[in-house]
Amino acid sequence: MKEAIILAGGMGTRLRPVVSDIPKCMAPVAGRPFLHYLLTALESAGFDHIILSLGYKHEVVEEYVLHNEWKMKITSVVEPRPLGTGGAVKFALSESSCENVFILNGDTFLDVNYRQMFDFHVQTNAKATLALKEMRDFDRYGAIETDEASRIVRFIEKQYCRKALINAGVYILDKTALTGFPETFSLEKDFFEQTVAEGCLFGSPAEGYFIDIGIPDDYSRAQTDFANGTYQTV
Repeated sequence: MKEAIILAGGMGTRLRPVVSDIPKCMAPVAGRPFLHYLLTALESAGFDHIILSLGYKHEVVEEYVLHNEWKMKITSVVEPRPLGTGGAVKFALSESSCENVFILNGDTFLDVNYRQMFDFHVQTNAKATLALKEMRDFDRYGAIETDEASRIVRFIEKQYCRKALINAGVYILDKTALTGFPETFSLEKDFFEQTVAEGCLFGSPAEGYFIDIGIPDDYSRAQTDFANGTYQTV
């Protein structure tokens, strides 16, 4: 059984000039909510259970899922208040029954080999494995350094990079890894960056298509890429 949590409670503030007042995961892309493409990819990869971590206007997402059929079981949890990315994951893990769970950001799409990533995660006995995407000429993301064994050794703050690996928004997490963390915290700042020194975080390079629709320019590019199938590259 393969389970995934989709973090889908974002307000989409930066998209407000081009998208109506809805959760980011429901932003229309090539005639369908962005969430459709995430769910379709997970279903095609053989996932059995998807947990939607919801917050802002959760009823919009729940209504969409209710009126669309999926082979997978889809469960939703609604944050009682904003919990941060880490708190949202920890809250959603209460609905999980697997030892290792995939986590996806609801506003990014990565065409990744889930089976290969999972096998690598188990092989390394990692607390968490992050899908890493090589990017060029960017300053929008922080960079990640790994050693020869693909162990993550450093997170670098956002700055201009000619070429570097970035966090592509798909993770595998040992279900016990967040034990002891507070109700509200950041997965990136309070877990990943504070745990990296333990040597238990690994990076799994991904060659497939990647997009983050969080800003209007990339949201606009997604309209073409998803209409013509460019996003299916692996």
